[in-house]
Amino acid sequence: MGLDDFKTNQEVKVIDTSRKLRVGIIGCGWIAVSHIKALLNQPDVEIVAGADLIPGKAKAFFEKFGVEGVKTDYASHKEMLDDKSLKLDAVSICTYNRQHAIPAIYALEKGVNVLLEKPFTVTLDEAVEVCRAEKKSGKLLSIGFQPRMDENMKMIKRIVESGELGKIYYIQTGGGRRRGIPTPYGTTFIEDKTAGLGALGDIGCYSLDMVLNAIGYPKPLTVSGYKSAFFGTDPNYSHYKKIGHPEYAKLFGVDDFAAAFIRLEGGIILDFRIAWAMNLDTPGDTIIMGTKGSLRIPSTECWNGTVGGAMTLYHEVCGEQTQTEIPILKTKGDLFDLKIRTFLDAIKENGTAPVPSSQILFNQAIIDGIAKSAECGREVEIKIPKI
Repeated sequence: MGLDDFKTNQEVKVIDTSRKLRVGIIGCGWIAVSHIKALLNQPDVEIVAGADLIPGKAKAFFEKFGVEGVKTDYASHKEMLDDKSLKLDAVSICTYNRQHAIPAIYALEKGVNVLLEKPFTVTLDEAVEVCRAEKKSGKLLSIGFQPRMDENMKMIKRIVESGELGKIYYIQTGGGRRRGIPTPYGTTFIEDKTAGLGALGDIGCYSLDMVLNAIGYPKPLTVSGYKSAFFGTDPNYSHYKKIGHPEYAKLFGVDDFAAAFIRLEGGIILDFRIAWAMNLDTPGDTIIMGTKGSLRIPSTECWNGTVGGAMTLYHEVCGEQTQTEIPILKTKGDLFDLKIRTFLDAIKENGTAPVPSSQILFNQAIIDGIAKSAECGREVEIKIPKI
């Protein structure tokens, strides 16, 4: 098998503009900026409403982007979703982490399709309730994992599915930033009352998805987890000083580093580590080890949804050990645009969610297990309730 067997075919999709989808945005903070930019790039979308808990924030948000005719006089997501005159087809939920589940459940109960930003939720219990609401509603729920749209991520999955690696038995994954606690965006990322999760939920969910999606999302069984906050709680942390907010250290209530040893169905071991801040350039490349071959995926300086360089396939040819370089592939289009587009297409074509909750439920179960294991200081069994 050669590189030609792994070639990709990126089709240019023709968009039917005869039917406009009516979309609302819940939560008008930092991540909503990426959503509105992507939505404005879609010729079959009409943004009709927005809601935010802070009075006047939604109105100012849409004015900033020159979007006219958007209704924003809502005190909550409930008021917006209760407004039958909007005839909403879908909502983008861009709230802080601890407010993901509540509006998602309410939107689904109201018969509205949902694109929910990552992380799925803060706890497994919340994720289960969202999944139950989705099942009952019959509507579409997709989770905001735009790295799935990257051609290099798709290549990783194709390599695994090709059988070139044989039986997968060990995976190392993670990543992070040397100095990258997201304080330039205020304190919602770092306070427990709003975020609930730090690096573990913010970028850890991405690195988990990269490998779990590639191997078919086997069920997680047990986890031994660790988390810390040595940098975030330090008033001398360099970035606090740069932005003039050393008091952020007192507000920091989440993790800035997490690690875990996870057992998956099928006898697969997952060795995971993630960081917002560390005295290291990287906690290591991602490695997928199999009985016939192994794949090395170079880490990135700041987890950005793709790979850090050409990947290497280690295998044997006619009994001789060799390596094959997998060149970096260029993705046609912006990842965020593609995330929005695939969600909209699924609605219009009565298709399946591009990033289904049934998969990300396992992702959330691992994150939840890491947090629980870290708190109790021992390995825990992962129990996922029936949806």
